[in-house]
Amino acid sequence: MSVLSSRCLISRLHQHLLSLPSPSSSFAAAPTPLPFHLLTRRLFSSDALLDGSLILQQPTRIIQATPAIMTPNSKRTGLIAVKCGMTALWDKWGVRLPITILWVDDNIVSQVKTVEKEGIFSLQLDWLRPQEAKHLTKPEVGHFRGQSVPLKRKLKEFPVTEDALLPVGTSIGVRHFVPGQYIDVTGISRGKGFQGGMKRWGFKGMPASHGTSLAHRSIGSTGQRDAPGKVFKGKKMPGRMGGKQRTVKNVWVYKIDPARNLMWVKGQVPSATGNFVFIKDAVYNKPDVSVLPFPTYFATEDEDATDLEPLVADLGEIDPFMVAD
Repeated sequence: MSVLSSRCLISRLHQHLLSLPSPSSSFAAAPTPLPFHLLTRRLFSSDALLDGSLILQQPTRIIQATPAIMTPNSKRTGLIAVKCGMTALWDKWGVRLPITILWVDDNIVSQVKTVEKEGIFSLQLDWLRPQEAKHLTKPEVGHFRGQSVPLKRKLKEFPVTEDALLPVGTSIGVRHFVPGQYIDVTGISRGKGFQGGMKRWGFKGMPASHGTSLAHRSIGSTGQRDAPGKVFKGKKMPGRMGGKQRTVKNVWVYKIDPARNLMWVKGQVPSATGNFVFIKDAVYNKPDVSVLPFPTYFATEDEDATDLEPLVADLGEIDPFMVAD
C-alpha cells in the first residue's frame, strides 16, 4: 500500500511539472526548473539526508568528567558489585556488627542515554574483567563494539539526573560511596525450592497431638463452603520460595577499602555468595549531599590507590555503653 501511494505521489508530481506554463520571452532570465529525476532524487532518496539545509542540526551535548556541586534533587548513578560473603566485626566500642562484604570492582560507563535521543537521562555501566565474544550474545557483542568499550560480563542501567551524567569510559570505584552513609542494595534472593506453608509463610501448622495424624505441618483450610465455592487468588499456600528480586533499604556502610575495592556494610543483603548486587544511594534515609562525591569520585594524578588505608565510618566520641552513667 505504501509503495502504491508513493508511486501515485511521484506520478502526480510529474504531471504537475509538465502542466506548468513555459516561461515567456520577457522573462528570459528566469531560472530553468530542475529535471524531474534530479528533483525526485533530492526529495525522495537518502541523498537528501546529506544536505544540511534539510536537517535541523541539534546542538551536541558535551559531557565532561569534572566535579560538580550536588543539589538535593540530584540523583547519582549506582554501582554493580559482587557479594563475597558475611562475617562479624567489633567496632572501637566493642559492639559486634554483622557484616556483608561487597566487591565493587571498577565500573565502566558503556553508554550515556539523554532525553534528546532516548527520552531519559541514565548511565549504563558494565562490570567484571573482559570476556571472550563466545561467552556473550551477538547483540551484546555488537553493543560493546558500537560503544568502543571492552567486552564485559554484566550490564546495568541506572537512571540519573542531567547534572550527574558521565562520559563513556569513565571508571567508577568503591569511593563513589562514603563510610557512614545509607544505601539500597538490590539482588536476587537465594532460591529455596518448593517449601511448605510453615516455612514459606510462617504458619503455625496443625496441633502436635489430639488426633492429628500425618498433617502436623499442614496449612489447614484454604477456603469456605458452597459460597463462594472457590479459593481466592493470592491465598498463601505451599510453593516455590526465594529466587526473586528483592531490595534491602537503608543499609549502613561501615567501611570501604579503596586499595581492594571492597565495601563492608552492616546486615544482610539479598543474594547468594558470588552473585551480583546493585547498589545506589538510599531513597528514604538520604545521605548528606555535602559529603558525597558528585557526580562521582575523581582521583588526583598523584594518588596511588594501592597505598590508601581503609576508611571507617565515624562512630563519635561517646561510648554507647557509658551513656547511662
